[in-house]
Parts: sequence; C-alpha cells; structure tokens
Amino acid sequence: MKVKIGSSMLELLQGDITQQDTDAIVNAANRKLLGGGGVDGAIHRTAGPELLAECRTLGGCDTGDAVITRGYKLKARYVIHTVGPVYKGSSPNTERLLASAYKRSLEVALAKGIRSMAFPAISTGAYGYPLEEASFVALRTIIDFLRVHSEIKLVRFVLFNQRTLEAFETSLGRLNPAGS
Repeated sequence: MKVKIGSSMLELLQGDITQQDTDAIVNAANRKLLGGGGVDGAIHRTAGPELLAECRTLGGCDTGDAVITRGYKLKARYVIHTVGPVYKGSSPNTERLLASAYKRSLEVALAKGIRSMAFPAISTGAYGYPLEEASFVALRTIIDFLRVHSEIKLVRFVLFNQRTLEAFETSLGRLNPAGS
C-alpha cells in the first residue's frame, strides 16, 4: 500500500527490513545498543560485527531518542537506532515516547541528508505495545512530519508479518492522509 503525503511517499509492505535498499533503515534497539532479539538481532547479524563495534562507542540511547551508525554489510548506507518504550498499559507518556522514537529517527535522517528510510513496527515485539495503538501513533507521527519536511521522499514501513501489515493498513485508513 502506498500513499502520497505532499511530495513524499509513504509505503507499507510485509518483508525483511535488513534487505531494504533505502538510504537508511531504522533499528528498534534497546537502550544499550548492543544487539538483541527480533529486528535488532537481525540487523546486527546482517550488518556484521562492525556495527556492534560502532554501537559500543555511542554510550547507549535513551528511550524516545535516536542515533545513527553506518550500515556496513546492509544494503542501506545507514542504520538509525531508536529505543521505543516498553508497554505497561496505555498512558500519555508511553504514547509520547513512541511518537518521539519515530520523530527523532526522522530528525536524525534529515540532519544526515537521508531521503529514503525504512521503519519496523517499533515496540510491538518484545516491548509489548499493542499493534493497533502503536501503528496509529507511528503513522500519525510520520504523516505529520512529512507534511512539514518534504526533503524525505520515501518512508517505508517494512512489517514482519501479515497481522502487523493489516494493523498498519487499518490505521492508515483511519488517518486518511490522502483525503486531508
């Protein structure tokens, strides 16, 4: 599914984020940035040990923030590492931190001159954020950002399975960016 936001394109697809040929991919990292399971582990395995070595020099990353490294053996030139919140129930602070993880990733990309990037569904795996809530926050944040910052030409959500893709498609339909 694709939709235009100003002069930018927002795309949803099911696939493997490590295989994306965008300028950057976003890693759903932990605060230590030293690899882990899920998306984080897959990105580290594909990028190679140099990624972990560079991450060790960064001193971690706070929840809701983002940092950038090289992509090493990935097709993407850069990896933007962001830390989403662990879900402990619906709250304004949890939602703010999730939105911040997406927004800070976009701001880091913009500062580096990145024009295309791929996101996973941040915080929806081991961190337990419900897909319906997380997808709405993610898409609303991205759409709001792209309406103001047309320098980023492509934001692609690369979603792990059909259930996640369907949740994002439903949220995108609720937001109706093309009709606004």
